[in-house]
Amino acid sequence: MKYTKEQRLDIGRRIYTREISKADAMAQYEISKSCAEGYVTDYKRAHGIPVKRHKSISAVAIESGSDEDMESYQSMSKEELIQALIRSKANELRAKKGYEVKGGGQNKEFISLNSKNLK
Repeated sequence: MKYTKEQRLDIGRRIYTREISKADAMAQYEISKSCAEGYVTDYKRAHGIPVKRHKSISAVAIESGSDEDMESYQSMSKEELIQALIRSKANELRAKKGYEVKGGGQNKEFISLNSKNLK
């Protein structure tokens, strides 16, 4: 169903003020959860209420206390961020198995993080 801007703001107000729940609004107005959340966001912006954002990579970098990492993440393209995330996940899984990798290609070296034999 298509709603006018005024109707969307009214739905957002009703959800924000807890006049109705998000689930009730979804059923009553036949809208999705993300649509209902969007209406609340629209209402907040229209009335100057701060909008809470999801944590971004820069927010995670701030929490970890690394300003250098945050600056390097902000300067990366989307593809570079995806590659950095994949590398990070691979390193995490390797650490769980007890080793890390130094170098790359033919110069790759597997280093055990404990005294156990990897074979």
